[in-house]
Amino acid sequence: MQKNSNNTSFGSWVIRFRWWVVLATLIIVLGAASGGRFLGFSTDYRVFFSKDNPQLLAFETLQNTYTKNDNVMFAVEPKDGKVFTRETLAIVEEITRESWQIPYSIRVDSVTNFQYTWSQEDDLVVQDLVENALNFTDAQLTKVQAVALAEPLLLNRLITPKSDITGINVTINRPQKTITETPEVVTFAREMKDKFEKKYPNVNIYMTGVVFMDNAFNEAGEGDMKSLVPFMYGIVLIIMALSLRTFWGTLTTILIMAFSILTGMGIAGWSGILLTPISANAPTIILTLAVADSIHILVTFFYEMRHGKSKYEAIQETLLANHQPVFITSLTTAIGFLSLNFSDSPPFRDLGNIVAVGVMAAYFYSVFFLPAMMAILPVRVKAVSSSHNGFIDTLGDWVIHNKNLLFWGMIIIITFLSIQIPRNIIDEKFNEYFDTRYQFRIDNDYVEEHLTGFESIEYSLGAGESGGISNPKYLKKLEEFADWYRQQPGVMYVSTLTDTMKRLNKNMHGDDESYYRLPEKRDLSAQYLLLYELSLPFGLDLNNQINIDKSSTRFTAILESVSTQHALDLENSAQEWLKKNAPPEMASHGASPLIMFSHIAMRNIDSMMIGTLAALLLISAILVAVLRSFKLGLVSTVPNLVPMVMTFGIWGWFVGEIGLAVSVVAPVALGIIVDDTVHFLSKFRRARMELGKTTEEAVRYSFHTVGTALFLTSVILVCGFLVLTFSGFRMNVQLGFMTTISIVCALLADFLFLPALLLKLDRTTK
Repeated sequence: MQKNSNNTSFGSWVIRFRWWVVLATLIIVLGAASGGRFLGFSTDYRVFFSKDNPQLLAFETLQNTYTKNDNVMFAVEPKDGKVFTRETLAIVEEITRESWQIPYSIRVDSVTNFQYTWSQEDDLVVQDLVENALNFTDAQLTKVQAVALAEPLLLNRLITPKSDITGINVTINRPQKTITETPEVVTFAREMKDKFEKKYPNVNIYMTGVVFMDNAFNEAGEGDMKSLVPFMYGIVLIIMALSLRTFWGTLTTILIMAFSILTGMGIAGWSGILLTPISANAPTIILTLAVADSIHILVTFFYEMRHGKSKYEAIQETLLANHQPVFITSLTTAIGFLSLNFSDSPPFRDLGNIVAVGVMAAYFYSVFFLPAMMAILPVRVKAVSSSHNGFIDTLGDWVIHNKNLLFWGMIIIITFLSIQIPRNIIDEKFNEYFDTRYQFRIDNDYVEEHLTGFESIEYSLGAGESGGISNPKYLKKLEEFADWYRQQPGVMYVSTLTDTMKRLNKNMHGDDESYYRLPEKRDLSAQYLLLYELSLPFGLDLNNQINIDKSSTRFTAILESVSTQHALDLENSAQEWLKKNAPPEMASHGASPLIMFSHIAMRNIDSMMIGTLAALLLISAILVAVLRSFKLGLVSTVPNLVPMVMTFGIWGWFVGEIGLAVSVVAPVALGIIVDDTVHFLSKFRRARMELGKTTEEAVRYSFHTVGTALFLTSVILVCGFLVLTFSGFRMNVQLGFMTTISIVCALLADFLFLPALLLKLDRTTK
């Protein structure tokens, strides 16, 4: 009875100091929200990887050894389908020249500035393949086309076999000192495209590249925050207005949602967090969860007033009945999201931390600010005489009457869905993270289909000694590896030093085609390479292919759109080939964004299993302590685990692919779905222990007191996470769909399975 007295005193205290509570709330919100000015959006895909991620470290080592391969690519498509005309080549020349002006550009490669080589007596001549195209003769055009289509460094990378589309690839080296670098590059490139399409209406220009992908992450995050949060606000406003039918209750709840979002996002700003498309979901999730707290309190508050209690008495009774459950549900939800700190991907860790702060802020505002405002505002409700709670009470009676059917029926359904879980495979397509509302996705798909791939796997293949890349044995193995890679499915283009060496060998033998092969002597290879390097203009040297002491070379395979599993299988096969056919010094793991994203889903699933287990154990311990019953605490784990089993079973049945976003659903869902269990069991325990009701009466009491609130909060939660499915970012869509499924399954488990389970286990004791 002491607990009841304490809760009543708490309610009285909130009523007594209501104005001070409101003032303190406003001060806290303003202080926290002021950190929002420090928020910004990350414009680098590397943010998805922790600093010690082995694939990221391998990729950065490769880029630091050679040059970065972040790029902007212009794909020029003449409407007449002919690249090798004077007019089109002149346009390509002009775009190539102007591309050097793009911020942070360090290299521009195109058909026109390709360093064409030929011999002139004993000299090696190196010059642009195309110069002053408008003055070309027909014979020159024919020769240029023949050279381009025969050159492995151009074909299927910068020119198609049909000669109907060509690319200009701009290598970008961003200092990564400010978050404005990527938008600066993208804005400049887009203005270039608009200018050239307007100037030359006879060509279409498409833009893709790593820099545009980075910018798409930024645009997706900002776009979702601007569109999804207001959309969710509108949905909640409608649901609240229809269910509560009170202006002041709806207004106060909207304020609590806003305060919770401002607090969570403001503290994120103070913490120096950079937002991503993942962490940008925090406002929508906080908004959704904040409503749940307010709903539970307001439903009880208006119920008490409608049944004869004064406003102050209703506030006291509401806090008496809901303070502890709301605190526990907020705490367990926060634990679920905090378990995302086990994730290997920082944006998910940021999401978990921001939402955890927002959830606890929502608890604070719901038990302090909400009742204080209700005490101040002129709240009036219409009294009712009946205590019957309509549909919910009828549902409770139906569940009790059909407890055996429901118990065994749910067991069968759960078992069937659990069997479907192994159908899930870890796989996704990296290039499909963005949908077609983003121009980057449209352009990238077109370029990938008609010119070259966006994704790659790169290697730094060592020769074992300084200058060793001129060793004929090394070059021979490099050529064999390239030949093997070109035969693999999904590979569109391979870039390797051997193609250049074969061309130089031919040049230095009077352009005799029979010498288009690797030099047979090391000193000749070294001489050819030195002569070639000395002849190359600034910005078009071989630093992107050869390291400083010439002990290793860069090997690049460009792929068509492949799944992450295909990429991992290809890389594993490459490792097997190197192990069996190449010397130990050539051993190298593939590195690229594709490989990084392919590995992280698997790494994330392993870490999230640990996080989910830790969260489950901690939440279960809390419930045992709060319910003061080991038996009820143990029972609570069943409806907490069942929704996740059902969710992954449904996903395996209908979808079957688990990606990076889906790998974090379990702890997120656990933190949310446990709320229903806590509220139901807390009312059940109160009915059994404090009110002395039988098991059936306690189940009816739980449905009667908390059923409506559980139903309303589930509807709002479903709407909140379904809003995420309107995102243009695939990870958000999957996170939204899967969490929605888990919330629906949780409601079914708590309304149909949990009561039947309680009636089975607790039918004899009081």
